[in-house]
Amino acid sequence: MEFPIIYEDADLLVVNKPAGITVHGGPGIKGPTIAEWLLNERLEVRGVGDDPLRPGIVHRLDRDTSGVLVIAKNQPIFEYVKQQFTSREIEKRYLALVVGEVKREHGEIALPLGASPKDIRKRITPRGSKLPKRPREAVTEWKVLKRFPGYTLLEVFPKTGRTHQIRAHLKAIGHPVACDPVYGSMHPTCPAGLTRQFLHANFLQLTLPDGRVRAFEADLPEDLAGALDELTKI
Repeated sequence: MEFPIIYEDADLLVVNKPAGITVHGGPGIKGPTIAEWLLNERLEVRGVGDDPLRPGIVHRLDRDTSGVLVIAKNQPIFEYVKQQFTSREIEKRYLALVVGEVKREHGEIALPLGASPKDIRKRITPRGSKLPKRPREAVTEWKVLKRFPGYTLLEVFPKTGRTHQIRAHLKAIGHPVACDPVYGSMHPTCPAGLTRQFLHANFLQLTLPDGRVRAFEADLPEDLAGALDELTKI
């Protein structure tokens, strides 16, 4: 098992995570994970991080979200990059195709997120009598890149890093991510040929200990690019 490498040096390994691969294991997780690959193929990261079963992993992407994933190759870099995530100094950008034609050109979603009382795997915002468990601050900015019949392509800028933040926030404003089986509906709306949620982490920028700023990008994978091509034909 190998993954496309975007960048590598003595401190960092940056991969383009494919959809369908989980970052690390946990209850109910089946199939290969990035963590297993690191433990088996990247022996230098063993012992790096907070958990020996999650070597070097400083952030996560959902199973069916593709894109830039940063892995620390030693403990000092792990702590340094983790602190940047904690202090919200890292710039992240995602591409999301959402259901419906968004009217505004840009916006900000500032709604706290917490676990659903009915399903702890799902994140919800406070609405009426529906109150999430232990809500935490969450902020997401977005802008429209292109409109299609029935869909809108957004560039999304999460300012916090909550579980399912982008997916839950876009659901909250009435424009769930296309083909999202959790935050869409019982029968999620999908462009022709798409079989997973249209969410891709295309950009991440961080600062190295020596002050250099590094930016990493991941091109849109074939399945998502193909979905956009089909929409342009409508």
